[in-house]
Parts: sequence; C-alpha cells; structure tokens
Amino acid sequence: MDVIPSGGDGKVKFGHGNPSLPRPGATGETDRMQTNPLVLFSAWIIALSFFPFSLKGGETLKSEVVLELSISEGNPRNTEGDIVPLKDGRLFLVYTRFTGGGSDHDTADLVSRVSSDGGHTWSDRDEMVVANAGGLNVMSVSLLRLQDGRIALFYLEKNSLTDCRPVVRFSTDEAASWSAPVGIIPDSETGYYVLNNDRVIQHSGGRLLAPLALHHRPDWEKPDWNGEVGAYYSDDAGESWKRSGQWKKAHDSGGKRVAAQEPGLIERKDGSLLMYIRTGAGELYRSESRDLGMNWSDPEPMGVASPQSPATIERIPGSDTLVMVWNDHSHLPVAERKARTPLSLALSHDEGKSWSKTFVIEPDPKGWFCYTAMEFTPEALLLAYVAGEQSPGKHLSASRVRRISLTELR
Repeated sequence: MDVIPSGGDGKVKFGHGNPSLPRPGATGETDRMQTNPLVLFSAWIIALSFFPFSLKGGETLKSEVVLELSISEGNPRNTEGDIVPLKDGRLFLVYTRFTGGGSDHDTADLVSRVSSDGGHTWSDRDEMVVANAGGLNVMSVSLLRLQDGRIALFYLEKNSLTDCRPVVRFSTDEAASWSAPVGIIPDSETGYYVLNNDRVIQHSGGRLLAPLALHHRPDWEKPDWNGEVGAYYSDDAGESWKRSGQWKKAHDSGGKRVAAQEPGLIERKDGSLLMYIRTGAGELYRSESRDLGMNWSDPEPMGVASPQSPATIERIPGSDTLVMVWNDHSHLPVAERKARTPLSLALSHDEGKSWSKTFVIEPDPKGWFCYTAMEFTPEALLLAYVAGEQSPGKHLSASRVRRISLTELR
C-alpha cells in the first residue's frame, strides 16, 4: 500500500561488506529429520542453502506460477491479498480489486478465488467478499485462522487521508458468510493507519496483534509519511482492541529520521515478538517486544539490504525455520536499488538473527514485486504478491500466485 512517496547492526549484512555469510546449522544444532512434509520442506531448503551462488543475487528457486491476476479495462489493479486453508482442504484467496483507477485511494472491493487441488489451479471468476464500503475504498487483506476455529478477515476501510483504519469480520461457516465489521481503532483515535496484507498474527498465548504504521491524525497540521509504528491487540478473540504503549519512530546511526512503514510481526520460540519494518534507509529495521506487544524497543537496522519496500516473514509450521521474502538489492548498482526487484527468499534457523544466502524467485530487472502473502500447505509454500512493471502507472498492477513444492526443491 504505497501511500508514502518513494524516496543496531544485525549479525548478517547483505551487501554491507561481509561476503561470508554464516551457513545454516553453524551454531552446531542437529537437524532432526522427520517424515512430516513441512519438516522435509525445511530440510531441503537448508540443504540447498549450502550450494554455491552466483554474484547476481542468488540461485533461481524453481517454482510454478499457478495464478495470474491480470489487469483489464476498468480493472487497472489487483493487489494486496492473502490466503487461508479451509477445513475441507480448499484454499481461499481474497485480494483487492480496483475498478476506479490504480492509485491507493481509488475505488476497490475485496473478491475471492478458490483452489481445490492444493494451489495447482484456481477458479477463474471473482466472487464478491466485501463491496467498497469506505469513503474511498477497502483494501489490504489479512486472513487468519483463529484458535477458536473461526476465520478472521482483516482489511483497511479508507474514508479520507486522515481516516484509514483496519476492521475485522469473522466467519463461522468457512468463508461462506461474514459478520458485521468490528472496528480496531476507535473514533477517539482516528488517523491514517496502514495495515499491510498478511500481517495480523495470533500469539500462541491467544492474543491477536495487528502491527500498524500511523501517518496522519485529524489534529495534526500535516501528515507524517515517515510514520511511527506500533500495534493494536485483542485478548478476547477480536471483539475489542487496545493500543500498545509508546509508538516508535526510526532513525539512522547519525540520528536522522528515516521512514518506518508497513511493519510485520513474527512470534519467536521464546514467545517474544520481532517486528520487521520497511524503511527508506536502504535496509530493513527491527523492533522487539518481550511483553506480548505492550512495549517495543527502538527500531534499529536489521542488517538486511532492501529498497523502500515491505518484507514478509513467516515460520514453516512445526519447525525452527523462518522464511523471509523481500527485495534483496545488495548485488545491484546503487543507482538501481530503488526498484522493487528481484523478489528474493532466505531462511533463518536462529529466530531471525542471521539469514541464509539468497534464492531468487523473480529475477526480472524490469519487474516490480512486493506485498507478498505466504501460506504453507503440507506439500508447498504458496506466495501471492504484486507482479507489476517499472513502467509508469504499472508498479502496482497485476498480481500472481506462485507455488514452491517439495518435489521441485529436491
């Protein structure tokens, strides 16, 4: 969601002077081989990460494009979606379909597609999920299977440049119908908040957390597109929400303000939370919480080179492996590092402290890849992301779904 105009050291630096990245497993941990497909999936990626890579951004990862959400006349943009498995085995995708133009503020609604074969093929007709209900639009979907069995559908309801707030609806019948929307941010705290797609998580302890960036309030003299990040949380399965403690702004090593935008969250094995943040500093930033998102550390560099573009990090279910998808531009000439290409993937086996060498998912130097949603099935990793072009007006246009399977990784 690009409403923003473009333009502490981690243990691993992509493109920042350390040519020798730690190998996965260098900590001395022993891999535990199991027959669970998700564990095998992790093992194959770990094995591949030992192979030599070129200096052009990593080895291309074999995968399959299974759905193209192409644009057409009257439909200039299809972006920012998410996927959730249904209990009958189908996969349910909801994405933002724009009809009034291609900007973030043009008319849009939320529509769905379905796969009945593990993501290999998808239905070819959009089904309406949420019609345009905001003063401007609705957009940017997070789908989440709650611990109580319901499905939660989060999205932004955008009314103006000072009122853009997330809401949530619930389904008790596997996405056949949805409840009335529940507001996450009360009228007393109205502002322009950004919640990216595939961002809301439920902590193992039950708390729901929505990571947000705030850019404007009605009582502010002007917007702050650099933003400040924090979270709203719910301890009653999404029926009511509260604001976390002090929200954070980001600064570089010299104390200069840098953008802090489009945050995401991952729960680490010890229960703490890692927030990863898009910035304009040429790399991702991070913040941590050890009290379930109530308070956050000051954002600091994560040690991962990136343009001003969001990353997505999720855990392979039942494993010690985190998967990150983002734009690794560390191998590009400085003049070319503003573009959102290539689309890359790396693994962490130490809760995000260090990352494997990079796999390339989309190498096209003329492409524009971002806003990735991840979903794991027992046999594959599915990625749904923007697949635009660098030509004017085509950055945020089409999207695609890509499938990475176990057999393709062997």
